[in-house]
Amino acid sequence: MAMWLMKSEPEEFSIEALAKVAREPWSGVRNYQARNFMRDAMRKGDKVLFYHSNCAQPGVVGIAEVASAAYPDPTQFDPDSEYYDPKSTPSAPRWLLVDIAFVRQLKRVITLDEIRNQAGQLGDFALIRRGNRLSVMPVSASQYQHILALEHAA
Repeated sequence: MAMWLMKSEPEEFSIEALAKVAREPWSGVRNYQARNFMRDAMRKGDKVLFYHSNCAQPGVVGIAEVASAAYPDPTQFDPDSEYYDPKSTPSAPRWLLVDIAFVRQLKRVITLDEIRNQAGQLGDFALIRRGNRLSVMPVSASQYQHILALEHAA
């Protein structure tokens, strides 16, 4: 089983919204590296740190899990969608997604500042690597456990 961090702007889709629907397609990813992670490496049952980005207090806010294998993102075919890609076709889709299922909301936000302060314990963690803007990134088992342990830290 692999572990991941997936970012979402809470105004677009929050952990609370995921809790309400229980399962949601992770649509709209338009970065090839993030797409490749979903296509080539994500598997049903993988664990996900759900991260709120581009907000007053960015940070890990919940836990989800990958609930499907990768499949074509239907928004790429919809001309009315902001994620429409005219170069993508149903016979040769460029963009894929996975479904994400809610597991639980954290008792508190584990902020980006807290995570940055743990850089020595987290090693080469993609989230705090300079210039990294990926919305989907791998997390090692030790990084995953260390971040979750911060939930109960004072």
